[in-house]
Amino acid sequence: MTPKTRKILFRIWEYLAMSFGCLIFCLAWECFIIPNNFTSGGLIGLCTIIQYATNGAIQVSLSYGVVNVFLLVVALIVFGARFGIKTLYCIALTTILFEVLPQFDFLHSVEGNFLYIPEKLVLPVVGGLMEGVGLAIIFIYGGSTGGSDIVAFVVNKYWPVSIGQMYIYMDMVIIAALLLLPGKVFADVIYGFIMMMVSATTLDYVMLGRQSTVQLLIFSEKYPQIADYINKRMDRGVTALKAVGWFTKQDKQVLLVLLRKRELPEISKVIKSLDNKAFISVTSAKSVFGEGFEEMKVGLYRKNKAKENDNGE
Repeated sequence: MTPKTRKILFRIWEYLAMSFGCLIFCLAWECFIIPNNFTSGGLIGLCTIIQYATNGAIQVSLSYGVVNVFLLVVALIVFGARFGIKTLYCIALTTILFEVLPQFDFLHSVEGNFLYIPEKLVLPVVGGLMEGVGLAIIFIYGGSTGGSDIVAFVVNKYWPVSIGQMYIYMDMVIIAALLLLPGKVFADVIYGFIMMMVSATTLDYVMLGRQSTVQLLIFSEKYPQIADYINKRMDRGVTALKAVGWFTKQDKQVLLVLLRKRELPEISKVIKSLDNKAFISVTSAKSVFGEGFEEMKVGLYRKNKAKENDNGE
């Protein structure tokens, strides 16, 4: 197989995967959330509220498509051609799916249908799980469903507010807006927050999962051999920290290592084989930036200001 053929097949696979992710994302809403008059965060949450407020006169597919077109125009003005063809593809596909899927009544989780779930609390959990998985697949292959993503990036460009904070603020406002509709009660808002949290947790788990990082402190008399293995065989950095064993009052070397979670079984097996009396402390590292891990990211506004200062000098 030639490199060109392999590249074409991989590109096809990317779009098939993103299409599958868009389908799962849309099914989460059209099967479990919208038929039961629930909502959650993001642009879809806002669009569902518009549909409920207009008694179905303005369907999700219409408001979702119109708002995304507007946001894409804003994004093009602010960032230029930053949002690529994959984002446009995912937005177009989800808009079509939100138009087509409601026509299949058997998909709705309502009484009498196969997907019916009588416990209301389970609905946002199932919906959140599906939404998180769908979004993770889309993001992994470089796509995006637009909406609140674009708003967060635009605000982050001009104000010192992180993208994560913007997501939280927008989701809270959108979900709380459900109370403006007649007949809605506080419990409906709680269901929305449950779906939001389940979706965010699932998204992180699927995208990061075994990519999450752990920090190891290794106490062993065989620290040179262990350090050499980690450094040479696993291609990871090792820091030897000077310490004093307070009971023995003897100087010791403690190894500090940062590894991917998936690498933990390998290093554990090696340490045990070299020194079965070794003591290991393992803690989760929330964020690790640098070579071999994540790239340090800062707000677009602050990066632009830094460039302006450099040019000014």
